[in-house]
Amino acid sequence: MIRFEEALDIVAHEAKPLSFEWIGLSDCLGRILATDVFADMDMPPFDKSAVDGYACRREDLGSELQVKEVIAAGKEPQFEIGKDECAKLMTGGMVPKGADTVIMVEEVEVLELNRIRFTGSKTAPNICFRAEDIHKGDKVLEKGTLLRAQEVAILASVGKASPEVYEQVKIGIITTGDELVEPGVSPGPSQIRNSNAWQLIIQVKKAGCIPNYYGIAVDDEAETLSLIEKACAENQIVILTGGVSVGDFDFVPAVLARAGFDLKFRSIAVQPGKPSIFATRGSTYLFALPGNPVSSFVQFELLVRHLLNHMSGNFDSAKLRKLTMGFDYTRKRTDRKAFIPVAFLEDGSVGPIEYHGSAHIHSYIFAEGIISVEIGSNVINKGTLVDVRFL
Repeated sequence: MIRFEEALDIVAHEAKPLSFEWIGLSDCLGRILATDVFADMDMPPFDKSAVDGYACRREDLGSELQVKEVIAAGKEPQFEIGKDECAKLMTGGMVPKGADTVIMVEEVEVLELNRIRFTGSKTAPNICFRAEDIHKGDKVLEKGTLLRAQEVAILASVGKASPEVYEQVKIGIITTGDELVEPGVSPGPSQIRNSNAWQLIIQVKKAGCIPNYYGIAVDDEAETLSLIEKACAENQIVILTGGVSVGDFDFVPAVLARAGFDLKFRSIAVQPGKPSIFATRGSTYLFALPGNPVSSFVQFELLVRHLLNHMSGNFDSAKLRKLTMGFDYTRKRTDRKAFIPVAFLEDGSVGPIEYHGSAHIHSYIFAEGIISVEIGSNVINKGTLVDVRFL
């Protein structure tokens, strides 16, 4: 049995960078940038009006102003603004040379002979100045960034119509156990419905990867080996759940050895998820996680995502936020590092939710994050700063 931090180091050491591809902007959601992105122009690219109004010189605000032209958005000004002159323009319109202020249309009185007068007492410039957001050549997005709607908007604004992204990882999922039936089947005596596979499928999708489900492997070494070989041929990562403890029918470690996998570790000093296995064979990674649903859920978030992060350079999902513990927490055993589900309290602190152990997946409906309790520690006092991993 190794410490959790050792397990993370082993997983990170084995991670190999993904290949990449070019895709259209409409396909970018959830993908990971494979290169830094730089601005190809200033943003804004010209001084533009922040309001509907009139562009003029601030020193002339006390005078009647002659309207020289009307400037629509997307049109270039035809005149330079001189003394006691102005130009009417729309929001986003280019501010003509000579003007340093745009007065809002609501603060203007329109006079005869195409003249106006400022009726306010003072005004802001109301101009978005060239390059006040981004200068040409600025790095606007970093390699490893998870692309959301706001990042796609940045890509579009700098002309990156076909960004370079890492390939989507294909992850094969196998559950093991004679006691399992699929969700649409009514369980018989001593049977339970298979929740792990469907939980993992959604976790894989949420991680921006492609899940491939291979069904339930009964407690038979030959059938389990056959499914593993099929999954390995079609995926970069394979995840098994169940069959990794020390019972008479928990034979996954032996099957993996027969299949030629190099077991990097097979037991971690954590709770939940102690009998978790990480193995490699060539370019294929394999995780064998415990059959209890909380264990498989948590260790996917901690171990599998750790591998994905190092393959793609996307470490956003691994970032922890320090929050205050809302009330005291105690535990009895301290020989393993514990991961505890927490929810946010009204005052912005966090508190552990009611949790009955690694089979109690219903508790995670209310979980908004996970905190850890270190080996040897049995108390977290109210007011203590804790690292929260958001779910």
